[in-house]
Formats: sequence, C-alpha cells, structure tokens
Amino acid sequence: MGLQRSIPNYALYGDQAPEVWDTLFDFEWIPQRSGLYNWEIHPHLHDGCVQILLVTAGGGEVLLDEKRWQAQAPCLIVAPARIVHGFHWNPPVDGAVITAAQGPLESLAQILMPELLEVLRTPLVMNFPRDTPHADALMPLILAIQREWRVPAQGQRAASLSLLTALLVQIARITQAPVAAPESFSPRKAAHLERFRALVETWFKRHRPLADYANELGLTVGQLTRICREALGMSALAVIQARLLHEAKRNLVYTMGSVKQIATALGFQDEAYFGRFFRKHTGSSPSAFRKQALSQIREVVLPPDAGE
Repeated sequence: MGLQRSIPNYALYGDQAPEVWDTLFDFEWIPQRSGLYNWEIHPHLHDGCVQILLVTAGGGEVLLDEKRWQAQAPCLIVAPARIVHGFHWNPPVDGAVITAAQGPLESLAQILMPELLEVLRTPLVMNFPRDTPHADALMPLILAIQREWRVPAQGQRAASLSLLTALLVQIARITQAPVAAPESFSPRKAAHLERFRALVETWFKRHRPLADYANELGLTVGQLTRICREALGMSALAVIQARLLHEAKRNLVYTMGSVKQIATALGFQDEAYFGRFFRKHTGSSPSAFRKQALSQIREVVLPPDAGE
C-alpha cells in the first residue's frame, strides 16, 4: 500500500463521484471491485460514507488508520467516514460491501438509539468463530439491503434507512457497543456534545480558542469542559487536540508531504511548533513516528512479493 501525495477521498474506491447518492447507499460483493485492482485496495477514505463489510469466504489484511488486522471469514469490518482504510485480499475471497451515507444514519440513530452512534464512528474488525451464529444473523439483513439496492422503487429511501438501521442494531448487539453517554446525560447535553463534535471537525485546523467553541454553543468554557469530561472522560481541549493529532498521524503515514507541509496544512505557525506539539502527545518526533509507522505497515500489510 504505497504513499500518496494526499489521502485519496472517494465515494467508492477509484470513483471520483459525489459522496452522497440519492439512494443513500451502494452495494457490491468484494470481488466486483477488488478483483479489478488485483485484490489490493490502497489506503483511502470516504468523507461522508461508512463502509460495512461481511467477509464470508477467504480473508486478507485490513488497514484502518494506524491499526492493522488479519481478517478471516467470517469477519465483520466497519470503516467509518473519514477513517483511512485499505485491504489486501487473498483470493479466493468473497463477502458483501455496503457503502452508506453516514450523516442520515447518524441523524436517525440520534433519535432511535444513540448507542448506534458508537457503531457508526468506531473502526472495527471482528473475526467470528466458525460455529458462531453472528454471520447468519447479519446475512438476511445484508441480502435484504442488496435487493433494495437492485430495484429502485417507491419508498426506497425509507426502506434503505430502515434496513441499514436494523443492520447497525444487529452489529451493536454482536459487539455489545457501549452506550454513547451516561444514563444521567440529558438530551440537551447530548445535543451540545454533538454540536461540539461537529465544530471540532470544522475548526480543528484553525486552532481557534476554546472560548470560540463555547460561545458558538451558548455555553461557558467550564460547562463545555464538564460535558466532555462526563461523556468522553476528557476535557474539551483534549478532544480538539486529539482530533488534530489524529489528522497529523494520518498525513504522516499516508501522504508524501514533508513535515513542514503537513504542519502548514494543519494550521501550525511553523514546523518547530508542530514538532513540539507532536512530541508532547506522542513522545516522538513527526519524522521518527513516520519512519516507524511505515516500517510496521510494510512488515504487516504488504504481501511478501509486493516489491517484485
């Protein structure tokens, strides 16, 4: 999985298309696309879509951000929006791939079952024991989603959202996903938290002071920090810094930009300031982190004959 000038952002791998379709989702089987690319799907991301895969035969190596897994059927994979992911499959391999607009699903989850937000936002690779009933529980829903995708009809939007939500509920049951917030967490606090997360996603490269976030939400800095500590176990400032650090790591590993270029793209005043920030939170310089991460990726992800 080679480096890119920037992290490719696709609707579907290899397709420069709008990130959200009228039907809200796409369905295909693993060989349909991976076979075209010699079973190698290089690191990329979907800005507005979550991908759910159920591997039913064979397996391979899965890369989700800085983490790597060996996947062997039966296996469930969830790649949320904006999470860098890639695959090296070992044919013969088969399984379903569902790509769905994450925003509408999150809106529906917020109303029906907030716990599903964790399913939608958490990268996952789960290998099931062969005698487990989990794959059997997921497959009827997946096949129903495929039928809905094949034949556009009246009410397809409602039907597809309903089926996708049902699939997420089943995944939550299988993974025993934790609740999104404590029971004492009020709907108003939950709404503030969701708006804060959205602001972080929009502003984290701008290095805006915490007071700007609080003012936008109609809160004091202290109130915002208490909400974050109660729900996430970390301060509001730590949430912003974690998002910035996460993006820095992604760019160091998956792009060819220099440390200076990455620092500029992330809104740092200069390379030295970026270096101090990165070392403070990781204990390593950006260059040392990049070297170590790329070495691990080559050892774990690339097939033995990748360089031939």
